[in-house]
Amino acid sequence: MSNSPYVIVGAGPAGVIAAETLRTNNPVTPVLMIGEEKEAPYSRMALPYLLAEDIKETGTHLRHTDGHFDTRGIEIRNDRVSAVTAAEKSVTLASGGTQAFSKLLIATGSHAIRPPIPGTDLPGVENCWTLEDARAIAAKASKGSNVVLMGAGFIGCIVLEALAARGVHLTVVEMEDRMVPRMMDQTGGAMIKSWCEAKGVTVLTSTRIEEIAANNGALKLTLGDGKSLDADLVVCAAGVKPNIAFLEGSGINTDTGVLVNDRMQTSDANVFAAGDVAQGIDFSTGANEIHAIQPTAADHGRTAAMNMIGIDTPFQGSLSMNVLNTLGLITSSFGQWDGVAGGDTAEITDNDRFRYVRLSFQDDVLVGALSLGMTQHVGVLRGLIQSKVRLGHWKERLMANPLLIMEAYLARTQGSVFGI
Repeated sequence: MSNSPYVIVGAGPAGVIAAETLRTNNPVTPVLMIGEEKEAPYSRMALPYLLAEDIKETGTHLRHTDGHFDTRGIEIRNDRVSAVTAAEKSVTLASGGTQAFSKLLIATGSHAIRPPIPGTDLPGVENCWTLEDARAIAAKASKGSNVVLMGAGFIGCIVLEALAARGVHLTVVEMEDRMVPRMMDQTGGAMIKSWCEAKGVTVLTSTRIEEIAANNGALKLTLGDGKSLDADLVVCAAGVKPNIAFLEGSGINTDTGVLVNDRMQTSDANVFAAGDVAQGIDFSTGANEIHAIQPTAADHGRTAAMNMIGIDTPFQGSLSMNVLNTLGLITSSFGQWDGVAGGDTAEITDNDRFRYVRLSFQDDVLVGALSLGMTQHVGVLRGLIQSKVRLGHWKERLMANPLLIMEAYLARTQGSVFGI
C-alpha cells in the first residue's frame, strides 16, 4: 500500500470539510492540505461581516479551536500548486519540488475578475474576495467617503450591505438592467433597487463604466452616458472564475471548471474536485454546472472525501439556490426560478410592502421559486423542489394563490389537516 498522503489543493470550506472527513473515516493515511494564502483557513462569505465590523478577523476562520488541524493529524502547508501530473500521481509546488499523492482533491476555488476597463489596475480599486482585500477596503471605506461598487450581483449585494454599514456614500453601478440578474427576475430586481434607494444608496442599472482615472488623489469614473462619478474607493464585484489554469497539460478534463461525475471524480480515477472549481451535477437539470455557494462546497467536499477513501457515495446534484440579505430585505431563489419550457408560473406581488413570490412548475411539480420579503417560506420552497413531490390538486390552488405554499407542503408531505 502506498504511503503517499491524500493531498488537498485549497484550504477553503470544501478542502477543510474534505480533510476532516478523510481523517475521520481513515485515521491511517496522511492528509495534506495545501493553501496558497498565508492565513488560517477562512470563509470568504464571512468577509462582509468583517467589513461591517460585526466580527473580528478570527471570526472569518472556519475552525476556531487552537490546534484544530494538528490534533486531527491534518497537515497544512502554505504553498501553491503550479502543475498536476495525474499519470505520475504528483503535483509540482511553486516553492520547488514535487509532492506525491495517493488521491488528489482539487478544491482551489475561484478568483475575482475585473472587467476590461481602463484604470481598473489603479490604486484605490479593490476586489472583495480575500482577507487581504478586506483589509485594503477597510482602510479606505471610512464614514462619509465616496465609494463606488461595480456590480450588483449576488456577491456585490453582500458587499453592498457591508459598505453601507460603514457609513459611506455609496453608489452601485450595474451594467445589466436589474440588480442580482442571475437570481431575480425584473420584478424582484426592481424591488431590491427601490429598497436600496429608500435606504440612501444610489443604484445605477443599465449603466457601464467606460474608464477609471486618477483625480487629485482620488478617482473619477466616466460612465457610458458621458456623466462621471468621483470616488475615494472603487470596489469591484464583477464576478469570479474557477482556478484551473494550473491544470493545463495535467490530463484532467476541464470546461469552465473541473468536470466531475456523481462521485466528484474527474477524468482521472485518482483525482477529485470540489467547491467553486468543480463543474458538477445540477440537481434540476442533470447538466454539469458550477454552483459557487458554500453549502454546495461543503456537500462536494464531504462526498469527494468519502469516494477518495473508497466508500461509494453518489452525489444527488446541487440545487441552484441563493439567499441574500440586502440592507434587511431577504430574497431567495431556488432551482429553475425562471421557468421551464411548457411549464406554468404563478406569482403574487405587493410593491408597497416589498413582498413577492414566484413559483415555477413542471406539470404538478415545483421546480423553481423566487421569494422576496417573506422568509417563512424559504425552507418549504427548497423542500418541495428537492423532494420533487407531486402537488396534485394543490398545484391549482397555488396557481391561484402562491401564498398557500406552507399548506401545500404540509398536505403533500405530512398528510396534515389541510387535506391530501
